[in-house]
Amino acid sequence: MDQPENAAPNGEPLANGADTAPSVGVISQYVKDFSFENPNSPAIYQAQAQPAFDVQFNIGAAEVGEGVHEVTLKIDVRAQIDDQVAFVIDLSYAGLFGVRNVPDEALQPFLLGEAPRLLFPFARRVLADAVRDGGFPPLMLEPIDFNGLYYQQLEQHRAQGEAGEAGQA
Repeated sequence: MDQPENAAPNGEPLANGADTAPSVGVISQYVKDFSFENPNSPAIYQAQAQPAFDVQFNIGAAEVGEGVHEVTLKIDVRAQIDDQVAFVIDLSYAGLFGVRNVPDEALQPFLLGEAPRLLFPFARRVLADAVRDGGFPPLMLEPIDFNGLYYQQLEQHRAQGEAGEAGQA
């Protein structure tokens, strides 16, 4: 027999006002690490061609306290004009998230999909300002579907796991 939603695991009713609803919130967000390099200035400003960009993302999450997780969005950008580096940016932008009553199966999708989506607009602004301050037109990265990427990678890992199991049989 199923327990009612308002019952504790032992079947006793919960006290009025018991905090059992899942909740998440942004506690703080900040630049954790940042580097901007402009190694070929001032000569690079004479180039007439548009730079080619290589943008890499990495997401990390760690529990830093009870119910508090730090999510770090690492963005590396390299811009080249012909064979010269225009600029290189390494940014680690992080946020502290308070997480309460979130089921285990929903925690990782939140930390690796939804939390980076919340951090991205602020990290993008830091990048755009740094590129502009470095003497280049601001770099405006397109929005990224972090949730979609999370589930895509999850499927790839599952497929690799199934292929590995089939190869061992």
